[in-house]
Amino acid sequence: LKAAKGFYGRRKNTIRIAKQAVEKSLQYAYRDRKARKRNFRALWVQRINAAVREHGLTYGRFIDGLNKAGIEIDRKVLSDMAIHEPAAFAALCGKAKVALEYLKNTTPNAFEAAVA
Repeated sequence: LKAAKGFYGRRKNTIRIAKQAVEKSLQYAYRDRKARKRNFRALWVQRINAAVREHGLTYGRFIDGLNKAGIEIDRKVLSDMAIHEPAAFAALCGKAKVALEYLKNTTPNAFEAAVA
């Protein structure tokens, strides 16, 4: 019954119903821990997409440009940079654009050789 504290009606004080309610709440908690990860990633992607469109890119081209430039930053950090450090984010957008332009007609290793 301790786990049913705060539940409404008989769910909090009738043993059989409380037990069922607690089991169901644990199922919801398990499911929603997985869903929270998906939801946050989707939020980060939306924020990054909105920020890169101000710099003339789309989300997909931006991520492709970062990969081609050899920049490995996760989406959570990119989203945070877009909000709190717009100058640094603009620099990343610039590097992604350069990588996309440079690698348009060259091999993937040519950019790394040119930058090094």
